[in-house]
Amino acid sequence: MAKQVQQDQVTRAARRAVLIDGIPVSTLGVIALALGSNPDQSTAQKTWWIATTTVFSLAVAWVLLRAFRRADEYLRKIQLESMAIAFAAVLVGLQVATLLDAAGIIQLHQLAQLMILGGVAIWLLIADLRTRFHR
Repeated sequence: MAKQVQQDQVTRAARRAVLIDGIPVSTLGVIALALGSNPDQSTAQKTWWIATTTVFSLAVAWVLLRAFRRADEYLRKIQLESMAIAFAAVLVGLQVATLLDAAGIIQLHQLAQLMILGGVAIWLLIADLRTRFHR
């Protein structure tokens, strides 16, 4: 029983660390999304958007690297499998959106960012649920 309590505390500490690392990165992602949502941008606005998006991408990679280094083998396996499922969901969504764009029903650029953000949400949801119910 004591081992289970200790493992739960380790899991909570790892989640808390990812949350503390992830809040500024998420805020930066929202800023990058807001900066890139204007279709008629000036050169300075495009430069800010590209810079913010680049910093956001590097920050996401940094948070993931830190999270993977903290995790044990079981949690790494869960994360990689969750990423694979989310990647497949994003690919299927982009394929459907491409077909709908070709048919003239929707415009692809309107949904591409939302699909990628949805893929990240799917990844985090699956990883969280698998961590909670399979320990």
